[in-house]
Amino acid sequence: GHRGYSLGGYCSGEDYETLRQIDVHIFNAVSLRWTKLPPVRPAIRGQAPVVPYMRYGHSTVLIDDMVFLWGGRNDTEGACNVLYAFDVNTHKWSTPRVSGTVPGARDGHSACVLGKTMYIFGGYEQLADCFSNDIHKLDTSTMTWTLICTKGNPARWRDFHSATMLGSHMYVFGGRADRFGPFHSNNEIYCNRIRVFDTRTEAWLDCPPTPVLPEGRRSHSAFGYNGELYIFGGYNARLNRHFHDLWKFNPVSFTWKKIEPKGKGPCPRRRQCCCIVGDKIVLFGGT
Repeated sequence: GHRGYSLGGYCSGEDYETLRQIDVHIFNAVSLRWTKLPPVRPAIRGQAPVVPYMRYGHSTVLIDDMVFLWGGRNDTEGACNVLYAFDVNTHKWSTPRVSGTVPGARDGHSACVLGKTMYIFGGYEQLADCFSNDIHKLDTSTMTWTLICTKGNPARWRDFHSATMLGSHMYVFGGRADRFGPFHSNNEIYCNRIRVFDTRTEAWLDCPPTPVLPEGRRSHSAFGYNGELYIFGGYNARLNRHFHDLWKFNPVSFTWKKIEPKGKGPCPRRRQCCCIVGDKIVLFGGT
């Protein structure tokens, strides 16, 4: 429709140590107005309501009329692996009962959707204290988690990358990784190669080289439109540089093209979000 939802996220100067309810804002793309939902009151006096705590580094996806929120962290509780569901019609939160192999608590992962299935890739796992490159899927019709035993040469361990579903293929770009593997040694690398995961065969595909590439980056935005992948912004710590460039990737020709939009664009930033509303992109936030 014409509504966008903002749920939590990082805001410089905010308190992420005190446990408090996540905030929910609704953006009306027609009137260009924001509405903040009031805090959830407990149904039973003295009993805490079912609401996720304020966090950052989480993921949200929309399936039918439900927003599924998973992962993320705050500075007191750490990372979380509880699945929350937010009904966009009633504005009610719930915690669906899940079964199967639940992913370990993490932040900086990605989430994307094919049909009624959510795919989680990568992130920084709290218990293992390392970057991840595993893929879990959640079938929301049965609420069953599955750890996928992938075939092929897997994508590198990473966090704060993007994963975008085009058809039945998941396209992974960017993120922060470590030169020495899954463990964080402060030798960060920022890969700028596209990796492709085929959800039908559950295999990582061998990809041809691309002649022109965006700089590697983390915490950028990515979205699919008309069968192509777009990325905007992000940050590369090795270059100490924020970006405000817009790139388009064609999965058929396997080529990147830098887009030069008219008008005054957003300033360089990371941690923003981009949503498609009709044939427009709504960009919000960033640091």
